[in-house]
Amino acid sequence: MRYILCIDQGTTSTKAFLLDEEGNLSKGTHVPFKQYYPQPGWVSHDAEEIFVSVLKAIAMILKEHPEAKGNIVSMGITNQRETTIAFSPSGKPFTQAIVWQCRRTSDICRRPEIREQNRRVTEITGLKIDPYFSATKMLWLLENVRSLRERCSSGEAFLSTVDGFLVYRLTGGRSYASDYSNCSRTMLFDISRKEYDAEFLDLFGIPVNTLARPMESCADYGRIELDGEYLKSKGFSVDETDDLLMINGVHITGVLGDQPAALLGQNAINKGDSKTTYGTGSFTLMNLGTEPVFSKNGLLTSCAWSIKGVTNYALEGSIFQAGSVISWLKDELGLISDPSECDEYCNSISDCGGVYLVPAFTGLGAPYWKPDARGVLTGLTRGTGRAQLIRAGVESIAYQVTELVNLMTDDTGIKAGRMKVDGGVCASSFLMQLQSDLLGVTITRALSDEMTAMGAGLAAGIESGVFGSIEQTGKFYKAGASYEPAMSAFEVSEKMEGYRSAVRAALLSGND
Repeated sequence: MRYILCIDQGTTSTKAFLLDEEGNLSKGTHVPFKQYYPQPGWVSHDAEEIFVSVLKAIAMILKEHPEAKGNIVSMGITNQRETTIAFSPSGKPFTQAIVWQCRRTSDICRRPEIREQNRRVTEITGLKIDPYFSATKMLWLLENVRSLRERCSSGEAFLSTVDGFLVYRLTGGRSYASDYSNCSRTMLFDISRKEYDAEFLDLFGIPVNTLARPMESCADYGRIELDGEYLKSKGFSVDETDDLLMINGVHITGVLGDQPAALLGQNAINKGDSKTTYGTGSFTLMNLGTEPVFSKNGLLTSCAWSIKGVTNYALEGSIFQAGSVISWLKDELGLISDPSECDEYCNSISDCGGVYLVPAFTGLGAPYWKPDARGVLTGLTRGTGRAQLIRAGVESIAYQVTELVNLMTDDTGIKAGRMKVDGGVCASSFLMQLQSDLLGVTITRALSDEMTAMGAGLAAGIESGVFGSIEQTGKFYKAGASYEPAMSAFEVSEKMEGYRSAVRAALLSGND
């Protein structure tokens, strides 16, 4: 049996999986890493911790599956997008990575010379000017990390999204490349021409030689070259080191940002197919086919994947707070001790009693793009209790997704009758049923929630010859639970209007 090693480098942890040639994805190994919050609204990662977490996850999966040793054909990587790393030619990060959720570059986005480029940014990159994207993070690093600008100008430093950093480190610095789906999220990339835009590079003062080379999602990104002495210095045992060194020579043949990877893993490969991933954030993508559609409603357009010279595009709505709302209910408010308790509380009451949560903890994303908006709770009464607050938190996720899907229909004229879903938050049957009710469509949850890893593995397998074509991979998709809409149109309208009223209060709360 031949295997593809799949790396899912996420916002809070790294996972490793094995995908066999029959399309079976193993149970993954999971390595969390630390989140840093230096100031309110700031989110950082230690990029070295991220790289070590990748190695740990690989070592764990090889230990659990000794039958795969010596039989790994290729590696696929999927990663948190937009998160930005500055590192030296030796691979050492200069400072902490700026995470996609971080809002520290809000002031940069307000600079007149940048704001006035908003229309061109949308027309060329498919994005909006927002701290979410990598260009303002790169500029912040250039302005705030000592000597970094000079190092970048002289070719002694790199600025990269996570995929480029991992490719560089895994290949021992012999390859430095990023796929189109990740390049699309930098706010520097012309998604039609599939190259960096010279005017945006000048606008943000970023030398092109500091950026990873854009490549198709299915391509040869280079061979893995790990150093045994480095592994020992990081505390890997002799057996772990030996196992990791066994993958030296394996080629990285698939790279995708996490959300396009999930779209591919969900077999949403035809125009109009859509999926929503409910993770730390929530991301709804619609496959646009081979021609981009630029939103008039504040949604984003990006390259989804490029395989054998054919590029598919996706329309995307990004919600910054989804699973993180559940974490907030648990860790900050102490209303639950485990996320699994949410459904019990939600089902214990008939409604929220008019309570709505707008979880703008790090601003509002699509379609509002208000980085300074703040979260609000509305409709509180003396009778508001634990159950109402928990249910309002869970419902807020569904309301946000519903807004995005309705806007996608308006942008494209496509009203899909089904939406595929994945991600850990899908474990909430209450949320999935509510989502089906609000959208009026069938919700199909994948049998596995690891569709990002699946997509990366499929991309790598296509390039390395394990799988024949993207169309042939459709047989590997396995559906799990399905939910059918049961709510009246009047009730849906009433609930959505209540949520929009709460959003208006959140929009008034910021400084923008």
